[in-house]
Amino acid sequence: MHRRALLSAPLATPLLLPVAAEAQAPTLTTEEIMVPTKDAGIELFLRNKRPEKAEPARPDRTLLFVHGATYPASTTFDLPLGGLSWMDYIAGRGFDVWCLDLRGYGRSSRPPEMAKPAAESPPIERGEQAVADIATAAEFIRQRRGLPKITVMGWSWGTSLMARYAADNPALVERVVLYAPLWTLQGPPPIGPNGGTLGAYRTVTQAAAKQRWLNGVPAEKAAALIPPGWFEHWAGVTWATDPEGQRQSPPVLRAPNGVLQDLADYWAPGKEPFYDPAKIRAPVLLVVAEWDRDTPPAMATTIFPLLTASPGKRLVMLAEGTHSIAMERNRGALFQAVQVFLEEAMG
Repeated sequence: MHRRALLSAPLATPLLLPVAAEAQAPTLTTEEIMVPTKDAGIELFLRNKRPEKAEPARPDRTLLFVHGATYPASTTFDLPLGGLSWMDYIAGRGFDVWCLDLRGYGRSSRPPEMAKPAAESPPIERGEQAVADIATAAEFIRQRRGLPKITVMGWSWGTSLMARYAADNPALVERVVLYAPLWTLQGPPPIGPNGGTLGAYRTVTQAAAKQRWLNGVPAEKAAALIPPGWFEHWAGVTWATDPEGQRQSPPVLRAPNGVLQDLADYWAPGKEPFYDPAKIRAPVLLVVAEWDRDTPPAMATTIFPLLTASPGKRLVMLAEGTHSIAMERNRGALFQAVQVFLEEAMG
């Protein structure tokens, strides 16, 4: 019943009704948890949304989302735009939904290197450490819900992390969603400022974020891509997660540089990728937007045939969207494509 209602909406729905406005939508409950790690002083921020009167926990209805290279999950996946966040959308359909901020991001602990000038330390939160953080969060969720497996979803750099976690732990993963999946770069990777050595972290201004967001969008489409106020709302809550960066002029968001070192070590042409798609044994959805310049559609089409052990794999390309389509006018197409995959009965 849920899937029929979902598919009846047009794919390019610019705004989706708030969950509370849907006749059959349940009331949601929210929980925020700081999960300790093995490293002293480092805790991971988890947010959970689920129906107030939840059904018994199921692996295919329990989802953990992780973010990409720069911005936390909590201010993207659970950002109410037009009255509705993606987390609300999924939880409103009976799912137990979790989002994770990796260490150094969002509301999770900042590693001690971030209290020093960036140049004094090497890049922090490398891929191996990030996957370990995901494993910590996933174990917490499985124990809390009494489940053998959960479903995992990543965005951008987070797709390589979730894919690696799924490849290394096939017995613990029910399904995999890779939104804007990362694969081998076509040219040299971005490295330190002006080609210099990478420090522990980098800084990003809101103006730079907006410029990067619109890269590759046809000029005549750019003005209508992001509904009025959406970028400003997202930027406001995202940059506010970094009080130290807020004190700079202009305000900046500090982001760990481990991902940039990973790009050089695993994703530059000729390097061995961070994970082997053939080791993923769960159903996989690859979903990407046509104007994505950070992880272009060619990356997804390269990964797809390499998923040789994945049953029920699929690849979806969405029109008129960028790397950040989750926060754009056509986000309904992304939400629906992912939801159909999540709700489908797998043989």
